[in-house]
Amino acid sequence: MTDLFSIAGKTALVTGGSRGIGLMIARGYVEAGAKVYVSSRKVDVCEEVASELSAVGDCVAIPADLSTEAACRDLAAAIAERETSLDILVNNAGATWGAPLDEFDEAAWERVLALNVKGVFHLTKFLRPLLEAAGTDDDPARVINIGSIDGLRVPAMETYSYSASKAAVHMLTMHLARQLAPRITVNAIAPGPFESKMMAATLQAFGDQIAAQTPRKRIGRPDDMAGTAIFLSSRAGAYLTGTVIPVDGGLSIVS
Repeated sequence: MTDLFSIAGKTALVTGGSRGIGLMIARGYVEAGAKVYVSSRKVDVCEEVASELSAVGDCVAIPADLSTEAACRDLAAAIAERETSLDILVNNAGATWGAPLDEFDEAAWERVLALNVKGVFHLTKFLRPLLEAAGTDDDPARVINIGSIDGLRVPAMETYSYSASKAAVHMLTMHLARQLAPRITVNAIAPGPFESKMMAATLQAFGDQIAAQTPRKRIGRPDDMAGTAIFLSSRAGAYLTGTVIPVDGGLSIVS
């Protein structure tokens, strides 16, 4: 039982790992003894985060913009040059967009769907050989997709492409879970309000109100997110696949 939640010695890739939810997970993994590759679009920020986390454990930066199939293929190839297997893939890289209905144009859909949905699919597809090489019957490789409670219920803001993309991520998670079993599990985390760059303006304007509406009466903390990701990646989470776990303090059941 002492190793039930251990991920020590595992190798993980966290996309969008230089800030927000991705950084919370990457930091948690490193502190738990995993080797972590972090990827994000901005080279300097990605390398800065990897340098910071390397003071705690083993972290490597591989910058990438995952909004195209070619870029997903290149990132998978870069991982394959360094590793013969991959225990954990966290598909966190994403984008949002908000605008009134009449102003919501093609660009507002194209960028968000390309990164939030297509990027998740293509990167998982290209990393499948490394994930299969890591997975065993007792300890499968893990894919963790980051969805959102906005994909579970209608958000207050006019973020049409974002909420639609996250609902798609949840369904894609179930579809991939069925296809990649038994040596790879695929689950999704649906975060509620956490302190991140994406949520900064919303929390500044409505943070107290959101916290008050949440059954837990607070905004999510980094260890809330890291703990869920570590659980899904450890022996404790080995029998879960195809699940969507809201990590939102109960907000999705009251709003």
